[in-house]
Amino acid sequence: MSARPEAGGDSEDHGPHDEDAHATDADGAEEGLARPLPGPVRARVVEYGSDVLGGMRAGDLPPLLRRVARFEPRRRARLAGPQIAAQLESDGAFRDLVAARVEQVWPELAEGLRSGMVPPAADPVAVAACAYLLRPKGWPGIIEDVHRELERQSSAKEADEAAEALDAARRELDETRHGHQAELERLRSQIKAQRTEVAELRRKVHTERQRAREATEKASRALAETADRESETARRVGALESENRRLRSRLAAAEAQVENARRAVRAGRNADEARLRVLLDVLVDASHGLRRELALPAALDNPADLVAETEQQRRVSLGGLPDDDPGLLEYLLTVPGVHLLVDGYNVTKTGYGTIPLADQRTRLMNSLEGLASRTKAEITCVFDGADVDTPPVVAPTRRVRLLFSAPGETADELIVRLVRAEPPGRPIAVVTSDREIVTSVRRVGARAVPSTIFLRRLEAHG
Repeated sequence: MSARPEAGGDSEDHGPHDEDAHATDADGAEEGLARPLPGPVRARVVEYGSDVLGGMRAGDLPPLLRRVARFEPRRRARLAGPQIAAQLESDGAFRDLVAARVEQVWPELAEGLRSGMVPPAADPVAVAACAYLLRPKGWPGIIEDVHRELERQSSAKEADEAAEALDAARRELDETRHGHQAELERLRSQIKAQRTEVAELRRKVHTERQRAREATEKASRALAETADRESETARRVGALESENRRLRSRLAAAEAQVENARRAVRAGRNADEARLRVLLDVLVDASHGLRRELALPAALDNPADLVAETEQQRRVSLGGLPDDDPGLLEYLLTVPGVHLLVDGYNVTKTGYGTIPLADQRTRLMNSLEGLASRTKAEITCVFDGADVDTPPVVAPTRRVRLLFSAPGETADELIVRLVRAEPPGRPIAVVTSDREIVTSVRRVGARAVPSTIFLRRLEAHG
């Protein structure tokens, strides 16, 4: 038998009702319960009321239950159980609506309750819930009988559970006794084994004590032998130290003899050097006397200089390639004896003029050092000294000559002066894009190289 009425159908279809729906006692007073509904019966009544709420129209819903009417039936019963129970107790119309739905689902049970015949196989909780809702004559007694039956079942269940717990405790006690007996036997056997082991250990301890005494005796004999050996060793060490001192004295005498021999050699060599120095002084004085006798001049021109003056030599030509040729610088660096003059700020401001001047100079000098180490050419880099209070000291190991123009002189003038200072036959190349410098150096026979060509060569070789 299902204990849950269906929630569908029209909420106004209350079903048939007898005059006994609200039974009264002989004095005309309405019947009531002597004590509250049993918990299972109350839960079943709330479940019936929750199912009916879902099928009612909004206008027919009790005000207190309108908020939960939209919930799912089980959720309504869980969240609004006390409100539904109170509404069923106080609202006869709502209770009659729920009773009519129960009567539709279980018509035989409703008819039996009204006739005073409760089906013997019916669920007591369902019988009490239907009696509470239908309220036939004598319904409190039906609920009271169900209450007593539920208490009896609960007591019987508790007694069964207590009997089962008692049996479980007895079984556990028996198992514990058997376990303790087994543990006692195991401990007895373990004690017996430990006694045997103790006897064996005592025997081993006795044996080890004997071995220890023997070892102690051996150690005593070894110590005595060691003492004898130490005394013998000390005697031998004393003899060796005496021999060592004797040998050291002989070594000191030998070293003194060697030092005396060295002094004698140095004295003889000093005499020879003195005689040689006197001889050289005589020769030098004789050469000076001969120069005075012949009236020779103090300095003479080199033969090549005399030929250059007479023949009016021109500088070695560095032509053959245009100024914008990428291979111009490579060609110039292969010319023997070439001197490469670099207009420093003209090159740096063309390639990386956004960084500070000191960083420009450092970067260019590092690149020129690499170029000089690869080509072995003579390179001179000239900067304008107007922006430098104290020119940096150049390390003597650098391969590139670094020059700053003096106060009152520009770097352009210093470059032209350097070109004019070179001998007429030497090839010279000047790296600059300044038109005035290009014109000036070409006039004195030097070849100009654009700064862009030079920078491209430095970047290609890193």
